[in-house]
Amino acid sequence: MVDAARARKLADRIQQIVAEMLERRIKDPRLGFVTVTDTKITGDLRDATVFYTVFGSEAERADTAAALESAKGIIRSEVGRQTGVRHTPTLTFSHDPLPDSARHLDELLAEAKARDEEIAKKAEGAVHAGEPDPYRKPGDEDDEGDYDPRGEFGAEPSDRAGRSAL
Repeated sequence: MVDAARARKLADRIQQIVAEMLERRIKDPRLGFVTVTDTKITGDLRDATVFYTVFGSEAERADTAAALESAKGIIRSEVGRQTGVRHTPTLTFSHDPLPDSARHLDELLAEAKARDEEIAKKAEGAVHAGEPDPYRKPGDEDDEGDYDPRGEFGAEPSDRAGRSAL
């Protein structure tokens, strides 16, 4: 096994090489607007997964996937040449769904914000039902009679059995 720092460095280097190759050397017309988002490599450095996104429709994604699959050998050769590792890792290209999920979440948040604004507009001139402050405060005088904090109104003090304590 290789230490995690070396594996991460190699994954980063592979990501750079693949992105550079897609930008400059691979001239496949099926290749859409591709962004390499991440690269993961196994602990034994034998297999690397390159994550990418494609700007465009579902058909353009499928065309790009086919173009990447057909260019895999050339890209792997270049990765081996530039990294100098004993065994060049096999490359697997995987569409990264994260940006699509993020876009969907952004749409949902925008929709929620629009609904909140709509509710706020409806509530602008609204007033609460009842009194503004419905709670009793110490010192407030009520017309309902004498209030005894023990819960007894005008009753004589008594013991638990209901007999008069006087």
